[in-house]
Amino acid sequence: MIKVHIVFYSMYGHVYRLAEAVAEGVRQVANTEAVLYQVVELVPEGVLEKSGVKAAREAFAHIPVAQPDKLAEADAIIFGTPTRFGNMCAQMRNFLDQTTGLWMKGALIGKVGSVFASTGTQHGGQETTITSFHTTLLHHGMIIVGVPYSQQGLLNMKEITGGTPYGATTLAGADGSRQPSENELTIARFQGKHVAEIAAKLCR
Repeated sequence: MIKVHIVFYSMYGHVYRLAEAVAEGVRQVANTEAVLYQVVELVPEGVLEKSGVKAAREAFAHIPVAQPDKLAEADAIIFGTPTRFGNMCAQMRNFLDQTTGLWMKGALIGKVGSVFASTGTQHGGQETTITSFHTTLLHHGMIIVGVPYSQQGLLNMKEITGGTPYGATTLAGADGSRQPSENELTIARFQGKHVAEIAAKLCR
């Protein structure tokens, strides 16, 4: 059984929705298991309440919190993060900074790594967030997989849409009101399936 871990942080639920779509794609590959984990929250409860996101977060409250050592059990790991000024969010950075023990043991070397993201605006740093995330995966010796242009949704010019060759993305809107479009979700499903297929080939 090929194990694919999907590790994400979501505030308004956009990254969680992409994570679910990624998992759907993973499960299209035979003998493959997709498991979702969320990284621990760092924002104080009072701040979350004032920002009005607590209700949105209830949708994925059932997802277990990721433990760094668990990453070693996966054949592939797909990370999801919102963008914070062109970089991954602090919650994800905090989680990755706890993987030094895995790095020292080389526990992630040869595993497949992939990233998807969300931004508030059309040019809000989706690509820089994903490509800068890749630096950490390369330090762990992971094999990076993106989304090739065989996924036709990347060529969609009929609407405003996320989606990059580096990984699936969505546009949340500056106020978080826009939900992932069907094109964005299709790209996310493709990414999950593509990663799972490559992980399966490597395991064989």
